[in-house]
Amino acid sequence: MVNTTEKGLKIMALDKVLIVDDDKNICDLLRLYLEKEGYGVILSHDGEEALAKFNALKPDLILLDIMLPGIDGWQVCREIRKKSNVPIIMITAKGETIDKVIGLELGADDYIVKPFDAKEVIARINAITRRIGAVNVESEAKEVRYDKLSVNMTRYELKVAGKVIDTPPKELELLFYLASNANRVYTRDQLLDEVWGFEYYGDSRTIDVHIKRLREKLEGVSDKWALKTVWGVGYKFEVDEEE
Repeated sequence: MVNTTEKGLKIMALDKVLIVDDDKNICDLLRLYLEKEGYGVILSHDGEEALAKFNALKPDLILLDIMLPGIDGWQVCREIRKKSNVPIIMITAKGETIDKVIGLELGADDYIVKPFDAKEVIARINAITRRIGAVNVESEAKEVRYDKLSVNMTRYELKVAGKVIDTPPKELELLFYLASNANRVYTRDQLLDEVWGFEYYGDSRTIDVHIKRLREKLEGVSDKWALKTVWGVGYKFEVDEEE
């Protein structure tokens, strides 16, 4: 589905949302709100069924509970990330920081802790839609390039040494922002504001998790640039002056 705003931005809207939760009351509540917002809804109540429906129906976004019968939500997330960068929002009764970090390390884009307000879920989905779908059709491709590195936000594509690397949208947006502002130091809170936006309700540990995953993809690629930690402050994309 494609919508066009008054400012000439092409917005790729979400057609189908897969809700995975063994609590049918929660599924029904979320379906009610999502359908009211114009989204198509696919329901699943266990991990195996979720993977089958994901493969068959290709949803545009997934709301994924962790505690599921059979295959848990973490494993579902892991399996989906092997083949797709579809946005995943974890919905869980577990509010401990370690559980949130595990979800983010596995590739989730966001998380919500039960009990939640369904309106908050809609706000999170709408925020993701705006972040990954808005492309200015009047401008040139949004891309930064360095030695053996290319980050293209029109195609949402990361190339390392000429090879396309599967990368979740939020990791790509974070790398693009830092690489577009080379050698500038940003605090974690600044990066949350600039990349996640005001809708984000999480904590600054999120930045650390995403930087760690990016470093695993970029380690040893080039000696002309690096993702650097500035201790006590935050992070920067450091580039040699010649570059």
